[in-house]
Amino acid sequence: MLSEFKTFIARGNALDLAVGVIIGAAFGTIVSSLTDDIIMPIVGAIFGGLDFSNHFIPLAAVPAGTAPTLAAMKAANVPVFAYGSFITAVLNFLILAFIIFLIVRQANRLLGRKDEPAGPTEVDLLTEIRDALKK
Repeated sequence: MLSEFKTFIARGNALDLAVGVIIGAAFGTIVSSLTDDIIMPIVGAIFGGLDFSNHFIPLAAVPAGTAPTLAAMKAANVPVFAYGSFITAVLNFLILAFIIFLIVRQANRLLGRKDEPAGPTEVDLLTEIRDALKK
């Protein structure tokens, strides 16, 4: 079993996957920083100081003296509907997906890959065979 495991790990696919996961995690932190530290402050400035990270709706009674921030609510174990955090997560995803799209598109251009048109369907092939048999 140990030799099979060594063979599995030595395959390029497993190593490529491991490298991809590590780079993806690091890239995710970069995108989070881009969203949280650059894009969201600009969006906030455009919309009059709007800070999405502290937009939430408490779903239970808030203890007296609790600051009206998401971190304070979570620290006080108050259940919240944190739609601001969700908006930020969606923006992170969209930015990450767009950047990955650009990277893949550029890699395909550099490697000379092109989307090849799909071949004939089974119906097309059967039609050609039928027509050839008729002749």
